[in-house]
Amino acid sequence: MKKIIIISPHFPPSNLAAVHRSRLFAQHLPEFGWEPIIVTVHERYYEEALDYNLESLLPQSLRIIKTKAISTKPLRLIGDIGVRAFYQLYKAVVKLIETEQIDFLYITIPSHFTALIGRLAHFKTGIKYGIDYIDPWVHQWPGTEKKFSKHWWSMKIGEWLEPIAVKKASLITGVALSYYEGVLERNTALKTQVITASMPYGGEENDVKILKKTKSKPYLFEKKNEILDFVYGGAMLPKAFKPLEMVMKAISKAPNSFSNIRIHFIGSGKSPNDSHGFNIKKLAIKYNLWQTVFFEYPKRIPYLDVLTHLIAADGAFILGSTEPHYTPSKVYQAALSQKPIFAILHSDSTACQIIEQSRVGIVLAFNGENDLLAISNSFDNKWNSFLSFRSGFNAHTINAEYLEQYSAKAATKILADALKKI
Repeated sequence: MKKIIIISPHFPPSNLAAVHRSRLFAQHLPEFGWEPIIVTVHERYYEEALDYNLESLLPQSLRIIKTKAISTKPLRLIGDIGVRAFYQLYKAVVKLIETEQIDFLYITIPSHFTALIGRLAHFKTGIKYGIDYIDPWVHQWPGTEKKFSKHWWSMKIGEWLEPIAVKKASLITGVALSYYEGVLERNTALKTQVITASMPYGGEENDVKILKKTKSKPYLFEKKNEILDFVYGGAMLPKAFKPLEMVMKAISKAPNSFSNIRIHFIGSGKSPNDSHGFNIKKLAIKYNLWQTVFFEYPKRIPYLDVLTHLIAADGAFILGSTEPHYTPSKVYQAALSQKPIFAILHSDSTACQIIEQSRVGIVLAFNGENDLLAISNSFDNKWNSFLSFRSGFNAHTINAEYLEQYSAKAATKILADALKKI
């Protein structure tokens, strides 16, 4: 088998969402003739709460090399793990390349700084490398418009470093085309130099099978027969608050229609480990919907626990961003859990088509920041359509054949095909 190094600074037992990207690639790459070697940072240097249950989802044969990093204790000088472990990750990668027959180096970002390891390792050893954009590196987000602020400097550093990192790359991939399209526009020479591919996170059916064997029960809410519970699992994006406010505004006009509805935001807080870092509470209080319709559990809980609550719920609530590139990975978790989805998404998000074509839910689409009123104006009709859809929804109504192309295995095949072209 050919060998591929995957640099993933966070990896199970880290409970960050990004770890599933490299985890799922590593699981399925051997089926396509590639032996993955994960180079990551030892979990004792992670700042987030650990989820050791995630390790049960890893292939037993997977080779994992863990490096040291600059610790954040007792004094936190640097937070970004890609910076804290940059030298150690680089040394581990170069050692592997120099002592074994390594065919490719693949780097998932963020941390964005680790993308530079590809360029350095290529200079040192000649190894071909690729970068996978789980999030865009250079883009504007709230705070970047204020000159000399922390966010502004972060964006500027990205503008300086990204051209260096990608200059000699052989492969550029991303969750969707829009995640890396800007890279090609800013670095025009890449268009004739690199292979590109886009593949979603993909759903992993085996995760649900493993979970069902545990027979675990939800603990954040208690199911009641007369109540319909919907789960939003994951962090709140900075540009998702305005769409959420439009939803709350619409519901507040007819709160009695939602007297039997509970929407649970799980792991949506300001910090992964802060159980009091509420993000939506203030907004829900403003519209008199706090703990009547909207509930929040800010602290991130283990991945399998999120799936447990989703399976126990009556459906999934998915909230997108005003940015068109955002494609929520939650779509695949909900579809695999065979739960109907109600989604508010930018009309250009690839998730719109996925949800509608696979018949797993209803989408309220809007066209970005200037079209937010479309959410509040269309909400009632879309919600009623969703309730009708839900009443006839079951596992047999899902277009499983269409959904299969968005499985983790199918996503990995796209990566393998791109590697074959290189």
